[in-house]
Formats: sequence, structure tokens, C-alpha cells
Amino acid sequence: MRQGPSNRRIIILAAFFIATGAFSASLARAGALPATIHDFFFGGSQPTSGVVYEPFLTSVTCKQCHEVDKFDNNRPLVIYPKWQGSMMAQAGRDPLFHACLAIANQDAAESGDMCLRCHAAAGWVQGRSVPTDGSNLNAADRDGVSCSICHRMVDPVLRPNSPVTDAGILNNIATLPVNPGNGAFVLDPADLRRGPYDNSAPSGHLWTSSPFLRSAALCGTCHDVSNPVYQRQPDGTYALTELDEPHPTGDQYDMFPIERTYSEWLNSAYAAGPIDSGGRFGGNNPLVSTCQDCHMPKVADEGCTHPLAPVRTDLASHDFSGGNAWVQDMILNLYPDDGLIPANFADAKARAVSMLQRASTLDVAQHGNHLAVRITNETGHKLPTGYPEGRRMWINVQLFDAAESPVAEFGAYDNATAELTIHDTKIYEAHLGVDELVSAATGVPVGESFHFALNNVILKDNRIPPRGFTNANFQTISARPVEAYYIDGQHWDDTRFRLPSAATSATVNVYYQTASKDYITFLRDENRTNDAGDVLYEQWEMTGKSPPVLMATHTIAIQLFADGDYNGDTFIDLYDYAGYWNCPSGPGQPYPAPDCAALDFDADGDLDLPDFGEWQRLLPPS
Repeated sequence: MRQGPSNRRIIILAAFFIATGAFSASLARAGALPATIHDFFFGGSQPTSGVVYEPFLTSVTCKQCHEVDKFDNNRPLVIYPKWQGSMMAQAGRDPLFHACLAIANQDAAESGDMCLRCHAAAGWVQGRSVPTDGSNLNAADRDGVSCSICHRMVDPVLRPNSPVTDAGILNNIATLPVNPGNGAFVLDPADLRRGPYDNSAPSGHLWTSSPFLRSAALCGTCHDVSNPVYQRQPDGTYALTELDEPHPTGDQYDMFPIERTYSEWLNSAYAAGPIDSGGRFGGNNPLVSTCQDCHMPKVADEGCTHPLAPVRTDLASHDFSGGNAWVQDMILNLYPDDGLIPANFADAKARAVSMLQRASTLDVAQHGNHLAVRITNETGHKLPTGYPEGRRMWINVQLFDAAESPVAEFGAYDNATAELTIHDTKIYEAHLGVDELVSAATGVPVGESFHFALNNVILKDNRIPPRGFTNANFQTISARPVEAYYIDGQHWDDTRFRLPSAATSATVNVYYQTASKDYITFLRDENRTNDAGDVLYEQWEMTGKSPPVLMATHTIAIQLFADGDYNGDTFIDLYDYAGYWNCPSGPGQPYPAPDCAALDFDADGDLDLPDFGEWQRLLPPS
């Protein structure tokens, strides 16, 4: 029988493992893919292309003019201080990243190269990403997504309003990126700083205007991530590509999806915007569309310290706020000599909490014997979005009696142990894993796993889509819901909780957590190459164990209810029988009116025979 490409790949890998004895107990537990750095090639600028890059100046250089206004009593500017506290600036210091990087390199040899493209971009383009564990990076590389990287980035697509030098730069790129993602950036070899304006005060460096700085595609460079060792098959599955070769198409939508934040936005209503956020996002401009509109809100200020610096009414504050309000504490502990300013970090944490609290709208209502909770996604991407492993959002419901004593709780979280009760609430998250073929090749058990460099199946993704969501478009970008269903246009989710009869009030909370205990423990226990997992675990314990952030809360009074009392007269009798003529819906089908909720004994959102049987049991004898 002739073998297909994916089967041939498995046979080759199996032979490798047998020949090298790789199926020892330890490797079978973790799994190892004999990839090479060629498997993780992406288009754009390359460290080995022969192009000579003028030095990428450190952030300390930029700090001299963009930290405070020396002509206004050293008033802090919204450029350097905001950026330094952000996770953009700390991408190369993040201990969660380093622990993940170690596992990635264990699982798929040299896969760390694709991680360092964004987490230490200046080091990568200057050839310091080999070895791919980051051990060759210097202190300046720890600035991650630094000033020089963004302000020397070139639009890979030549446009009529591109800077005049871009044509020559792009002509010297052997392989241009197929689409934004995977750190496939194009950088100007010259230290020509690019910005969004066509006028500037006299400065100590060369500059030019580039519309790309305000394009969401610039952000997409690092905020769509795909695994190139897999190729999408016609049936939607992902098979291993040929060994020691770049991905056959270079198209990220043909690779296994890890993060799709940019593509989620690209297929949202925001991409076709602008949308009036009502002041929720955008700073002094509530009309928002691009990533920058929300994550770099507009303010009126000067961008640098100079007596002739103009006051811009649309200056992009370099907030870069996302959902991380925890890792900053670990970084301050681990890098006391890197010139990090605690006040900048505290401000960044506060901004992240604020961003999370503006990300959704929470609505709560009582429908008979159950509580109806709706979370509406107000962002331009899934909620939550980004790197999936360990990241989650959940609903917590606390119920109290007339004496204000607790009578029940759903989605309880123990801050001391960092453990979440998962069986009685809804958790918004994505779970990845491996299929039978990859399991056979690597030794990782079939099913859910945190081995992101090996995962090739999506087992769950119930994260809430953004405005403008359609199933067809999200299928195209490999971001469709899994084990969840959202109709086209739906950017909210509803959950029901059964009310105990003693409850007189309810408080509903929505929490977000950067990293679960299971994920942190995995990164510690699976590490066999360095101490990154141990360092992370120690810091995790020291800094509150990735404390959940309260995104939204709502308290309501519970009105008196009686299960089975359809007409509301507080009695369960034959007069309520009419409800079973008006309300039956069948399993899985919503009932036609809110009053029908009184007959939904199991609070599952439908009325069927089990509910009727329970009503008959409660009906008093005649």
C-alpha cells in the first residue's frame, strides 16, 4: 500500500526514535520531535541574509528624550514610562515565557527560534537566537519588543504612501511574509525611525513618516502565531510536514493555530469600523477600529522633550495594556539591576486591570428558579484571547440567605491553593492536544496537553467571539468555536445557575487568570533542561499564584419563587398545568417565554419530560 505524506513522516520519525532509543521512559513522557531550525523558517528579514543592520539602539537611548518633559518640571510623558511597564517591554524577561520556551525546545528541537523572534526581536535579527534556549541573548535583548524594533518595521506590502526607501528594502528580502504573523517582520537596515506623523520637532535621529505604524497588520506580526511543523489537511486536521524543511506554503492559515488575536480582529466588526465605544476604549477618541486605537489610546500631549515639540491631540499613549496584571511582580523580583522602575510597573498593572474591567458587559437576571448570566464581549477579538495554555476566564456565583449567610457557591476559587472548582460553572478557555499520529511519533499521550510545540488538535474553544463573528470566516482562519456553539453575529454568552430555595440575593463575578496552577505545575515538572520551571514556580508562590482579576460583578435580590408555580400564586396545583401546554420545547430547545422558567426544574434551559415528571411528583394529592 502506498503511504501518504503524513504516514511517511510518522514512519521516518518512528525509525528515528527507535534508532536513538528515544522511547525511554522520560522522553516518552515528554515527547520529542527531531525538528531543526529550518522547520521554523518564516519570511521577512533574516539574521543570516547578509544584510548589515545598523545598531538597534537600546531603550535607554530613547529614554533620554521620551521619558519626561524637561521643559515642564520633568512631567512624565506617555511614551517611555508606559512602554517600560508593559509586557511588550518585558517580553524577554517574562519568567512564564522562559519556562514555556524550555519545554518547547525539549518537545520540538530548535522550536524556540520562532518564540525568540518576538520575545527578543533585536537579539533574533542580530543572530543571537542560537542556541534557541535564549542563552546567547544579551541584557539589551531582554527589552523584548523594543522601541527600535517597532519604529524600524517596514510594511511588507509596498503601498503608494510607503516611505520612499521601502521599495529597495523589500527588493532585498528573499522571501516576503505571506501574511502577518509568527514574527515575520521586515526591518529597515538603516536606523531610520518611523512614526505616524509627517512633521516633527528637530531630533537627534533620522526619521520618516510611515502609515504602517498605525496599521493593525503591524501588531499582527507577533499576535498571530502558528506551528509550521504541521500542515492543514482538506478534512481540517493537521499532519506533520517534511522534516528539516520550511513549511511548504508559508501561509499561517495552513499551519496549526496557536494564537489568532490579529485574525480574530480582522474578521470582526472592528476591522470594518470605526465603532463608537462610548468612551470604553480609545482615550480621547471613542471611535475605535485598530489594535492601536484600544491598546494605545489617544491623548493630548507632547511625544518628546523639546521646546518646539508640538502638542498632538491624537498622540498614541504607549500603554500596550492587555490582561496581564501579575507577571510584572515576578520580573521586578528577578531583574533588580535592569533599571526597571517599580512605579512604571504598578501603573501598568493598574492599566491591565482597567482594560480587563472594560472588556465585557455583565448582565444578570432571575428567571424563576434559576439565575441567567450574560457576558457580552466588548473587545475586537475573542474573550479571552492570545496564548491559550493556562489562560482562562470564569463565572463565580455566590448565593446568600436572608441573614446574609452563604448558602451556595458556583465556580469557587481558593486563593490559598490556587484551585478552581470547575464542575459547576462555565470556564472560557481553549484546550489543545495531540492526536493518535503525533502521539505515536512523540510519546505524548493522546488528548489534552500543554505541549504547545507538539499540539495539533483543538479540543475545546468556547471563548466568546467579537462583534461581527461568523462561523464561516472563523473557520477560514482556524478559529471556530469547539465544544461550543455561537450563531453568526453572536458576541455574548448565556449561562444558567439553579437557585436554592433559601437564596435571597446573588452576587455574580467574572474572573480572569493569566496562568492556572495546572499550567505552572506542568512547566516545573516537565522541565529537564534548565531551572526555568523551578524559578517560575518559586516566583508564582511568592507573588500570589497568578491571582485572578475581578473583571465584573453584579448583585441582585432574589424574588420568592416556587418550582412548578407557573401562574405565580405560590401554590403548585392543577392551575399550573396550563404551563405544560404553553411551554414544552423538547430537549435542548429554549422555551418560548420567561414564565416557563418556573417549570424548568433542572434549570437546563428547556422543558421536557424530566421536568414534567418532577412537577407531577410535587403536585399535592387532590
